[in-house]
Amino acid sequence: MNTSKLVSRAKSILLTPKTEWPVIAAEPESVGGLYTGYIMIMAAIPIVIRLLSSTIVGVSVPTLGTFRVGASYAITFAVVGYLTALAGVYIVALIVDGLAPTFGGTKDRMQALKVVAYSYTATWVASIVGIVPSGALTVLALLAGLVYGIYLLWLGLPVTMKNPPDRSGGYTAVTIIVAIVVYVILAILVGAIVRPIAGPIYGFGRPLGSTLHEHGSFASGSTGAALQAWSERVTDASKQMDAAQKSGDTAAQANAASALVGAALGSGGKVESLPPDRIRSFAPETLAGLKRTELSAERNAAMGVQISKATATYSDGAGHNLELEITDTGSLKGLVGFASGWAGVEQEKETDSGYEKTYKSNDRLVHERWDNRSGSGEYGVIVAERFSVNASGTAASIQQLKSAVEGVDLAGLGALKSTGVQAN
Repeated sequence: MNTSKLVSRAKSILLTPKTEWPVIAAEPESVGGLYTGYIMIMAAIPIVIRLLSSTIVGVSVPTLGTFRVGASYAITFAVVGYLTALAGVYIVALIVDGLAPTFGGTKDRMQALKVVAYSYTATWVASIVGIVPSGALTVLALLAGLVYGIYLLWLGLPVTMKNPPDRSGGYTAVTIIVAIVVYVILAILVGAIVRPIAGPIYGFGRPLGSTLHEHGSFASGSTGAALQAWSERVTDASKQMDAAQKSGDTAAQANAASALVGAALGSGGKVESLPPDRIRSFAPETLAGLKRTELSAERNAAMGVQISKATATYSDGAGHNLELEITDTGSLKGLVGFASGWAGVEQEKETDSGYEKTYKSNDRLVHERWDNRSGSGEYGVIVAERFSVNASGTAASIQQLKSAVEGVDLAGLGALKSTGVQAN
């Protein structure tokens, strides 16, 4: 594919995906042709941008100035990153192909490669913003590219893999989850390859925490201190993982992997979430004047990460219906703590029909949304940086939803914040 055709294809898949996917699906193509004519060129965009921004433009560190990465390390990382990116596209395509029958689709490796490659277009193009020395703008652009890429995948799967459109949601979700795992593994491999090459020159591979401690440390309670502590936990968990791999003990390897995931997620280790019978006990029989009509609880696990959730519905039989969700985020509590703690997540939005806002109250992260036209909304809080309690549905006012949440034994739930936590 020549340059003009490449640009035309990129524009078409981004601007008119509904009409472009049938064209793509019908095109005769080969793996080599798609790689040399599209994937290898487009996948190079974020690599080149990252190389230029890190070595020439530099990375702005608030209060510290601009930091520029050494050229030798940056080039090494770019080359290895580029090769793994190319491999990642093909691995994800294999996943899409393998999942096809599960979601009523037809296995076709070439079509799978097409849908993955062209779905990545949004992320590849969005990475161009990274050349601008604005961290916030770069993050927003990449998030937009990621979200639009997921949309492109959802739109393209029924056309290329012939699955029923109503099953594209599940097909897309499973693909994204498995792809994340793939790229985490690839990232680890990149680090393992780059460390021995660039490490002797730039100290790459030395624990961030130890490097910082050699030259001082961030103030207690600051974002820097939290990041520093996180890096030390991940470093310790990585050492355990290395030792387990050398031992050949599969049980030890599984436990070390779970510990590493827990540390990376910021939980400080593996967390066993509350069993279903325990978390369901926090859903009272009556809530905000409404009687409970249904109650269920479940605990799910993947890659050593457990999450428990209790769901209850309440009604007065007169049009007021609420749904209560109580979630124990388990090993994800570190990410919840990040959002509700030192990340300082807050936002407020008003519309003609209502409002939505997220804020801190009594050391808890609170989210509320209300629509005056439908008389519905939601009110939720994060308890002990681990548990989420959320009430939603039709109500007399936002106060009824707030009363519903307050009707849950939040103090008792918070007292269980350390339950099931296993230190690394």
